[in-house]
Amino acid sequence: MIADPLLWLHRRDKTALTHILTRLQNGNASLQETLNALHGFPAEVIEDAVVDHQRGVRTGIPEVIFGDNEIPALHYHAQAAMLSANETAIDRDQIRGDIVLICAGTSDIAVAEEAHVTARALGHPVTQLYDVGVAGLHRLLNRLDILTGATVIIVVAGMEGALPSVVGGLVNCPVIGVPTSVGYGTGAGGFAALLGMLNSCAPGVAVVNIDNGFGAGCLAASINRCMKRDD
Repeated sequence: MIADPLLWLHRRDKTALTHILTRLQNGNASLQETLNALHGFPAEVIEDAVVDHQRGVRTGIPEVIFGDNEIPALHYHAQAAMLSANETAIDRDQIRGDIVLICAGTSDIAVAEEAHVTARALGHPVTQLYDVGVAGLHRLLNRLDILTGATVIIVVAGMEGALPSVVGGLVNCPVIGVPTSVGYGTGAGGFAALLGMLNSCAPGVAVVNIDNGFGAGCLAASINRCMKRDD
């Protein structure tokens, strides 16, 4: 569930918000000073929860609340086992390019879809290449046109976790490795894939935690988002 900061600001502290915006309108405060003031708005306390409405302003990614929900407006993504609502529309003026999401095997799709849903909800286009692991490397090499056109690539793999290294040696953009807990024996629940990715000899490969598709989606969105500086 993604919180709506403007709705909360109007409902909870309209006087303070009006004061901040009036100072900006009258030329008594710069845009950066106004943004800094908005950063300082307190979180909203709802019973046992403290909702961080300003996280999106600070980090570019709004607070995402994990929990059981029964809200009709939410969309359930079965493969990712995620709920989403109020997804950000894709705005080509606010993003650098396209995110490519690569999945080694069909057993890794659930984690890949978690990254997919996350990045799309944050307003980023995602191109998916699934079931293109190193056991049949020609499947990946046949899609080099897609790989080389990416701004950032997420690579989801279990077993020995070799795929991010292969991709990292083919492209000049950041590669985010996502180890999955797919595997058996010495795979150790994804630990072997994690270590394999962390020890990648290919430059430009970063790694998130085991099965952390959400974290990979957020990181890819941060890389793909245009960072515009105020004059």
